[in-house]
Amino acid sequence: MLTEKEVIRLREELESSQHPLFFFHDDPDGLASYLMCQRFTPDGRGIVVKAQPHITTMFLSKVQEICPDKVFVLDIALVDQEFIDGCPVPVVWVDHHDPQDRDKVAYFNPRRHNVNVPASALIYQVTQKDIWLATVGCISDWYLPEFAKDFSAQYPDLLPPTVNKIETALFDTPLAKLIKAFSFLLKGPTSEVNKSIKIMTRIEGPYEILRQETSRGKLIYKKYEEINELYTQMLDKAFSKLDGKDKMLVYTYVDDKLSLTKDLANELLYRYADHIIILGRERHGEVRFSLRSPAGINLKPALEKALIGIEGYGGGHENACGAAVKKEDFPRFLENLHKELGL
Repeated sequence: MLTEKEVIRLREELESSQHPLFFFHDDPDGLASYLMCQRFTPDGRGIVVKAQPHITTMFLSKVQEICPDKVFVLDIALVDQEFIDGCPVPVVWVDHHDPQDRDKVAYFNPRRHNVNVPASALIYQVTQKDIWLATVGCISDWYLPEFAKDFSAQYPDLLPPTVNKIETALFDTPLAKLIKAFSFLLKGPTSEVNKSIKIMTRIEGPYEILRQETSRGKLIYKKYEEINELYTQMLDKAFSKLDGKDKMLVYTYVDDKLSLTKDLANELLYRYADHIIILGRERHGEVRFSLRSPAGINLKPALEKALIGIEGYGGGHENACGAAVKKEDFPRFLENLHKELGL
């Protein structure tokens, strides 16, 4: 978590901004972080960063268009120094990926203290509001926070107090449906995603969605149902790829509209915890894929070595990475990864 001094500083950054602009990652952790900030500073604007979590100078046009008094970057792994230098207003960056060295930015990252917790946990530490959003964001990022006990006390039907394993919370509780709803509303064309995010800024609690108590909640739930039908079909197809001899489960699909690789990879790792999971989406001559591994298998260095001589890129955490390679290089990449992991 953040130090007490950092909490005070970040709270001051939020409170002193009249019309901030928030760039946030397109996953439930990033979305929950933004929604908590937006409730804390209701005159702010949010822009979801789809595909790669990387802020480059191309985002300066949005700053110029919106004219905020401060820019916040939430749950984004990389921010170029050129963006910071070219930004006409102060930049505040809240993240939990590998620490970066940048100048002229207020940077908050618990990994500088050898602690790794999701961005939504950091924002909740500062705002102390909307525990349901913070819990969704944290659990979606494979982290069971201490305040989950308080959430369970308020919503025992969604997260029973007896649940003490992150995998159970993420896949085998009623809260799992809400987490999927957060993830699924970020899928598809940017225009549709922005409409869903705007609706989410007005949602007041989890039951509004899960029980479809309002027209707003019904719209979010309807999108969840539509995408979940496709998700379930793809999950079944991925199951069919299991090979009793190979500890690597590889499944790719072709789709120009939706990327479900992260969601599918996470659930498959839970269902088949002794496998390396690779879920890929073929698009524009590339295979963009998510990788997951059981505890004790460090994917990151193996991925980096497997990409040597391959046209592509990738990175991430010890047990969860993302990558993209040219379609024709994908088979060779898999051979390299098999070798590096000793499978």
